[in-house]
Order: sequence, then C-alpha cells, then structure tokens
Amino acid sequence: MAHLNPDSHRETKMVFICGSALRGQPDHAGMQSSTFICETKTQPIYRMHSAVEGWHPAIYLVEKNGVAIPGEVYEMPQVDFERLCANEPPHMHPAEVLLEQGKGAIAFFYPQELVEKYNWLDISDYGGWAAYKSAVNQS
Repeated sequence: MAHLNPDSHRETKMVFICGSALRGQPDHAGMQSSTFICETKTQPIYRMHSAVEGWHPAIYLVEKNGVAIPGEVYEMPQVDFERLCANEPPHMHPAEVLLEQGKGAIAFFYPQELVEKYNWLDISDYGGWAAYKSAVNQS
C-alpha cells in the first residue's frame, strides 16, 4: 500500500515561466497559488519559437546562436505543478533551465525536432513572449 507524504501539500518547485502564464498574459490567473520570486533571464543557450499558431512559446536548448529568454520565477506548490504538467500540450515536457544567475529552475520545453517539423516561427530576437505578443497585436 502506498503511503502519502503528509507534507506533500507543502512541497514546492521553482518554475521558470516565459509564456502565456506571465504577469499580464491571458493564462496568468492559473498562477494565483504560486509565489512570484523574480524576473530573470535564462543563460543565452536557448531559442524560442511561436508554437501552435501563436498559442504559446516553444523553447529548446541549442549549442550555438542561443539567446537569453526573459521570464519569471515562481515557487509553485507541487499539486499545482502536477496540474500544470497535466494541462501542457503533448510533447511539451518539464526540464531544468539554466538562469542568468547560475541557478536552475524547471521550464517547459519542446523537442527541437518538433519545432523544425512544423516550421514554427523563430521569435528569439523579439525579447521574450510578451514583447512578441505585443508586436503581433500592434501589426
């Protein structure tokens, strides 16, 4: 018989948000039970694409020509992290992202092969998801 950890409701994860759940973005309401820690950027070793017709970003690790992706770090209760994982699209998976301060957090990645297969627009040079969405909405 499995035993539940009585402290599991107190367990948290440090999560890097860089898309539609950022402050000011449409899915931010889902972050209400998480604690905002800071604004930050990743190490400049990632690329960002506009996935699924601009619904959310797709990020992945690269060996060259990477950029620093801006975002926000949240301390997220384990139960909310599990809910977030369950609601992410197929092929999107949690993995460690390296932040500019040298620390790590969890972010959601797409496989680079999938990004290339669907030829999603590379938005790495826009300066982040919010800047990209703002530019698209102004055009």
